[in-house]
Amino acid sequence: MNSQIHPPAMGSARTNTFLITGGCGYFGYRLACSLHKKGAKIILFDKVPPNQAMPKDIEFVQGDIRDHAQVEKAVTDVDCVFHIASYGMSGREQLNRDLIEAVNIQGTQNILKACVEHGVPRLVYTSTFNVVFGGQVIENGDESLPYLPLHLHPDHYSRTKSLAEMAVLKASGTALQDGSGVLRTCALRPAGIYGPGEQRHLPRIVGYIEKGIFRFVYGEPSNLVEFVHVDNLVSAHELAADALTAEKQHCSAGQAYFISDGQPVNNFEFFRPLVEGLGYPFPKLRLPISLIYFFAFLTEMFHHLIGPFYNFQPLLTRTEVYKTGVTHYFSMAKAKAELGYDPQRHNLDEVVQWFRSRGHGKKCHSSVVIRFVRNVLVVAAFVAVVLSFLPVVGG
Repeated sequence: MNSQIHPPAMGSARTNTFLITGGCGYFGYRLACSLHKKGAKIILFDKVPPNQAMPKDIEFVQGDIRDHAQVEKAVTDVDCVFHIASYGMSGREQLNRDLIEAVNIQGTQNILKACVEHGVPRLVYTSTFNVVFGGQVIENGDESLPYLPLHLHPDHYSRTKSLAEMAVLKASGTALQDGSGVLRTCALRPAGIYGPGEQRHLPRIVGYIEKGIFRFVYGEPSNLVEFVHVDNLVSAHELAADALTAEKQHCSAGQAYFISDGQPVNNFEFFRPLVEGLGYPFPKLRLPISLIYFFAFLTEMFHHLIGPFYNFQPLLTRTEVYKTGVTHYFSMAKAKAELGYDPQRHNLDEVVQWFRSRGHGKKCHSSVVIRFVRNVLVVAAFVAVVLSFLPVVGG
């Protein structure tokens, strides 16, 4: 299957210089490699070096977007910034409010200020579906949807990403201090990213599967969400940056775009090939989403109390329950019409092979009786924990 999308017009070889914040992460590195193959000069700006082999002519600059001086140095002589770096997307990171705000809001302000001060004409911001979604049903939504009121966001990450996106789009058209023109910006709102080697969500899911925690699903089978393959997201960013140029009449300037594979699917059914591909049975037990949300709420409260002493990984947060169990999917019409976005079809086969090649997969098979007893114990323990809190909450 050909996953390539027609590349943006990159100009003559080695004339474009792109800075990628958070460039050593999974998506940033894939974007860097794709741009490099098209002849661009790449600078990766991140707190930690890449953990995989990197072409010698891709430059790595170690730094923190919370430090304006470091950002200023990194953007010097850059033609376009892909601002990917963020913090607090999932798990226990979602509960560190101070760091989330410092990275997502102050860091973005530092990027915008440095671009204006040093004559960077283009900036593509990696946002999120969550700027308009907070647990309400959305079917085939488009970019005309208003931002979710800030007080309705169930997590600080989504709230700060919304504020950062607003700042980025508002900055489009700001005069550059060197007199060379104006800063033009746009924002992409991707669904959950997947692909071989993804390091944030998939390993956590596989860990739950292998530890026997993934014993039930929740919500209605008809609930639909979306995902985006890393290669489709790379193409969307390249197209968005190209659409900020004069050759494309700056058509993406000041605009936001939803980005996904364009294939709404039930969250748990999406992961069925991964579960079964690793040799595990897919759960048959289905629990009400209200029960899971209540459990996530209790978990967050518990983390708030003991987090300063023991920063454990919550099984689920409230936002993760919404994102996985409530219908929300969006139209790609605007991205297709204005950017030329053409998402290619993918599945989880390559993800399964990636995990199996690294030793994952069921090594032995328990008897049916043992599996049944284990399932009963897990569910009983889960229900007992939830019920134990009911008198306290109700009283």
